[in-house]
Amino acid sequence: MNEEIGPSAWRLTKKALTKAKEQQVAAIIIRMNTFGGMVDYADSIRSAVLNAQLKTIVFVDHNAASAGALIALAADKIYMSKGASIGAASVVNPQGEIMPEKYQSYMRGLMRATAEAKGRDPKIAEAFVDPDVEIPGLVAKGKVLTLTTAEAVRVGLSAGEKNDVAGVLAAEGLSGAELTEHQVTFIDRLISFLVSPAVSGVLILLIIGGIYFEMQSPGIGFALLVAVVAALLFFAPLYLEGLAAHWEIGLFVIGIILLLLEVFVIPGFGVAGIGGIVCIIAGLVLSLVTNDWFDFTVTASEQISSALLLVMGSMILAIAGCVVLGKSLLGTSAFQRLVLQDEQRSQLGYVSGRQKEVLVGKNGIAKTDMRPSGKIEIDGKWYDAVALDGYIERGSSVTVEKQENYNVFVRRQNT
Repeated sequence: MNEEIGPSAWRLTKKALTKAKEQQVAAIIIRMNTFGGMVDYADSIRSAVLNAQLKTIVFVDHNAASAGALIALAADKIYMSKGASIGAASVVNPQGEIMPEKYQSYMRGLMRATAEAKGRDPKIAEAFVDPDVEIPGLVAKGKVLTLTTAEAVRVGLSAGEKNDVAGVLAAEGLSGAELTEHQVTFIDRLISFLVSPAVSGVLILLIIGGIYFEMQSPGIGFALLVAVVAALLFFAPLYLEGLAAHWEIGLFVIGIILLLLEVFVIPGFGVAGIGGIVCIIAGLVLSLVTNDWFDFTVTASEQISSALLLVMGSMILAIAGCVVLGKSLLGTSAFQRLVLQDEQRSQLGYVSGRQKEVLVGKNGIAKTDMRPSGKIEIDGKWYDAVALDGYIERGSSVTVEKQENYNVFVRRQNT
């Protein structure tokens, strides 16, 4: 465990514990060097280590700070290398600023309960979080406790100082044991990469941008493919990490459907469109944070705010980029390869196989909403038409103003 405590570390721990249980091992050793991470994932790892039905050992190889200290306390034994440290578990925000008391209170409770579960001094565990806890000869009031290897051994928190895993095995009477190291696979690394905030932001940008371009040019299909692939890359890793649940993904899909209905079926922009946008944002945000049907007990409000800012920022950038760069993108050589550019002009000898009847001046009925294109009916026949007014409601009376080859242009009749 030599990384920030987060989704990747949680997934690694789950897989390692499952594998250890299947192989019926004598003990599992977590070699730790971390400066901490997210409280909710640290709590999940802590619970898994506490409930593991086998001997658990943490070997602190340099650092077990903050969330790392919480996990270490959940193990049956703690060993530390020379020059290592453990502690400093106050809850801070991404900028390193101390969080309000309610977060510190929650963390103190976790630390105290974990220490008690393993027969360790809960006051020491609490001093890792609370600067108001004073322990004579160890930490003065106003300071958060961090223990060196020697100090941890002296107060009984650590079982001893060891130079490496072999020394830990020897101390536990397992010198002749077969040691299996849990390997981080390419898939594990790929998932860790995809769930990083930066990559998640880019994927959200591609999802929104793809949907926008598909609505602007629905006949191309390439933009929709980009949006679908980006959505799969966004939700699949989060689902595997246990973050995105079925209902959160379903909420996102419902939002897309509502938005499409608003654009192509329901006239104007109202409840369906607003509801669709809300569902899309909610599905994306909720997939990024730990919750159980909106129960955010172990999720700090800052994490929810960060997820919301990530989603909203990515969506705003996507829409702004589409509006500003849309025309430029359509004119690039790379994009032109995706669409047909050849024109069959009458001046070059291209003519249609049959001449369409003259419709100019005739009256008809709009059979669909025209936005501006749609269907009209004239003398019992249906035609594709374009509204010169921009938008004509279904059932309105229309008049054909002009006809260019197979394109029919109409206006709403004045009442």
